[in-house]
Amino acid sequence: MYKILLVEDETLLVENLKTNLMKKDYVVDIALDGEEALYLLEEFEYDLIILDLGLPKLSGLSVLEHIRSEQNATPVLILTARNSWQERVDGLKKGADDYLGKPFHFEELLARIEVLLKRNLHAVDNLLTHGIAQLNLNSRSLKVGENSFQLTKNEFILIKLFLSNPTKIFSKESLIQRLGDQDHERDLNLIEVYIHKLRQYLGKKSIETLRGQGYRLSENALEEAAP
Repeated sequence: MYKILLVEDETLLVENLKTNLMKKDYVVDIALDGEEALYLLEEFEYDLIILDLGLPKLSGLSVLEHIRSEQNATPVLILTARNSWQERVDGLKKGADDYLGKPFHFEELLARIEVLLKRNLHAVDNLLTHGIAQLNLNSRSLKVGENSFQLTKNEFILIKLFLSNPTKIFSKESLIQRLGDQDHERDLNLIEVYIHKLRQYLGKKSIETLRGQGYRLSENALEEAAP
């Protein structure tokens, strides 16, 4: 399940896009201004950013510049007025991956999203490796030492998150938000169940609990085979 950050201040457009993207099984977060966008980008990981350039508080170009200055390679699709060619040029120069002029058809936006997500998938190695753990990004399978596991969708999302960010602390709220699992009504206790399962795969001491903060991949936990 891909997660998109939609940064747009036109509320009618926001609601329309969010509804239609969710129908296509995307998880969508909303930022109505540039400052809120930067906050969400600090807290959560995204597969794609749709970024309007004409934003309150902080311009879209400033948000884009900050994203790239942080070495964040998440694909960015900018939205801009159709006749504003200078904005399009500036956006591409600052690191945008594509642009779409307003007004636009949802089908075209959807096609561009799919192209960027596929391009990003093929741009990285199909294996995510950390110590003795190898996560296959295509088959969603995990190998730890000599042991192999086929992961569920949510297990894959969480393990990928921890292996990609080995020093980052994730709160329960950020983890359940990443899953976007509305069937469980964002039950924070569900995360404890998933963490227990991940420890069965990676090892009992692989993920440490930091009281009042959340969870983090334990340092050096994957240097030896999981028990």
